Amino acid sequence: MLRLTGGLAALMVALAASGGSAEAQTACPVKIGGVLPLTGSMGPITKKIAESAQLAIEHINAGGGVKGCPVQFILRDDQGQPTVGVDAAKYLVEVERVPAFTGTISSGVTGPIISAVTAPSKVVQVSCCSTASPFTDGRSQGYFFRTLPTSRTQAYATASEMARRGLKKTAVIYVNTDFGSDMLRFVREVLPKLGGEIAIEVPYNDNQPSYRAEVTKALSAKPESLLFIGFPKDGVTVVREWLSLGGSQKIALNNSNRVKDFVDGVGAKFLNEAFGMDNAQVEGPSVDAFNKAFEEKYKYDSKGPGVHTQYDAVMAIGLAMNIAPELTGPAIKDAMRKIHTPGGETVGTGPEEFKKAIELIKAGKPIKYHGATGPLEFDANGDVTGPALVWKIENGEIKTDRIISIGEMQELFKKYGG
Repeated sequence: MLRLTGGLAALMVALAASGGSAEAQTACPVKIGGVLPLTGSMGPITKKIAESAQLAIEHINAGGGVKGCPVQFILRDDQGQPTVGVDAAKYLVEVERVPAFTGTISSGVTGPIISAVTAPSKVVQVSCCSTASPFTDGRSQGYFFRTLPTSRTQAYATASEMARRGLKKTAVIYVNTDFGSDMLRFVREVLPKLGGEIAIEVPYNDNQPSYRAEVTKALSAKPESLLFIGFPKDGVTVVREWLSLGGSQKIALNNSNRVKDFVDGVGAKFLNEAFGMDNAQVEGPSVDAFNKAFEEKYKYDSKGPGVHTQYDAVMAIGLAMNIAPELTGPAIKDAMRKIHTPGGETVGTGPEEFKKAIELIKAGKPIKYHGATGPLEFDANGDVTGPALVWKIENGEIKTDRIISIGEMQELFKKYGG
């Protein structure tokens, strides 16, 4: 009796599955890359995001992997710094030879990665968290996608809530990056139309021990409230100095600060009048299934910025890889919009749903992915739309105050858009 060695047996199985063509064989494992700020000023919000990415990889592998191969996730730290981020992405592309990767959080890091790595290397990049709108203006050559709406959604929702709360004269302290500048641009565009006024705009550079000079400058305009656009590590310092120098407790915050580290760092008792904005999930079974899976695995809830959108970023890559005829950047790019085809059969989150998606793909049938955030459909620019949520701090805990629906967001854009 002929006994096959492990390697030869695997080869025979692969050849049989591909109809006997060695060219159709996929090298196992299939690699997917990741770039996240595991350390640095965004470290407090990254832990859950990285865990969400790993959960997606586990679900992909349990659901059949990519073209019959298990997936290996290679995650690199960008430290929240552009040069480090570019080096991390280059390592993934040039050394690990990944055809697609997810990352990163900061738009100030994502932009340089797109210019130096994604576009010239023709590798797909899917971000959970970078919202700067210029990324889809053509610089990425179509290789950049994101699973959350651009900063325009967050800015319009924030301005709307500021107007609803009667905040008339606001100082803006913002991180001097693509993200901060882009969000400020949209707040500046819409807030006056809603009856508000930006009293002063003060940029800051992150990772500084103190922001007393920036806060003092902001207070010199005698504002009634503060809009802080930045990340939690710096946010703790900025807001504490703002309050210690006599600033109002009426504070608006962007989504990155929707973490307990920020609340505890500032002190919950000082944040009773504060509120923030984030992207919201659409209700449905796919969202519920993700929340349950995350909480069962990690023993705490899935709330927080980027958690749900990161899962969808990785799952989108996994689905597109199975749809693509070959595992190259151009083929995966073309397959990305096929993960949500109008008229396709709905597939959700979790390993069983991923397995169902693979079976449909093999049968040549279209799919329509409903993810951890809801239906995920990329437009011509690689962007998505979605609702927003207003969050608040109550008894030291972060609570959802209300949801601004997709319809309400579209009405805001229609009525007040430039």
